[in-house]
Amino acid sequence: MEFGLVQMWQSMGSVARGVAFILMGLSIISLYLFIERLLTFRKAKAKSKLVAPKLADMLKNGQIKEAFSLASKKENKGSHLARVTAAGIQEFLEGKEFNLSFEEQIETAQRGCARATLIFEQELKRGLSILATVATSAPFIGLFGTIAGIINAFRAMSLTGSSGIGAVAAGISEALITTAFGIGVAVIALWCYNILNARIEIYGAEMSNTSSQVLDFFIRRQQTK
Repeated sequence: MEFGLVQMWQSMGSVARGVAFILMGLSIISLYLFIERLLTFRKAKAKSKLVAPKLADMLKNGQIKEAFSLASKKENKGSHLARVTAAGIQEFLEGKEFNLSFEEQIETAQRGCARATLIFEQELKRGLSILATVATSAPFIGLFGTIAGIINAFRAMSLTGSSGIGAVAAGISEALITTAFGIGVAVIALWCYNILNARIEIYGAEMSNTSSQVLDFFIRRQQTK
């Protein structure tokens, strides 16, 4: 008797087939989220690469309001560096309007940068919880199919009245393929999650560095007055 993929699929029970469809759906969702997040990260990197040097030059030349205007533009909203810069400048200027001391202006600007960093990181993490859920649940879903396959194997054994390997081979193969499928989906989801999480940590470090640069600019500018 042959046991290729087609034969194993044909020998599967309805429960095991349902499990296989669920796992295929989860794998598609995982790959979709992975590609969608990569495109979002790429967009943020590309926009930041264009706008960051311009913002740095404006701040060095003392063009604070112009830098805020550029960083706040709608087309630069996807840039993580522009978002942090705009938040820091906005809080600093508002603190100045309310006649806060320079130290208080720096503190409010720092908090503004921290809030912008936190918000953008949450936006970047969108969908990662789904990947984590798939990575942890897929093996158990596959295990459910395994149990169904073993039940089918014993049922075939009882119907045929035989205890030979031929009576249980179909059920065992059904059990093994759902287990393997569940583990494979979990591994893919876990890899996607780790890759995206590593990218987010890099972006977080870049935003933290930009926050420090913006605050340092304010401090140096105050000292040169």
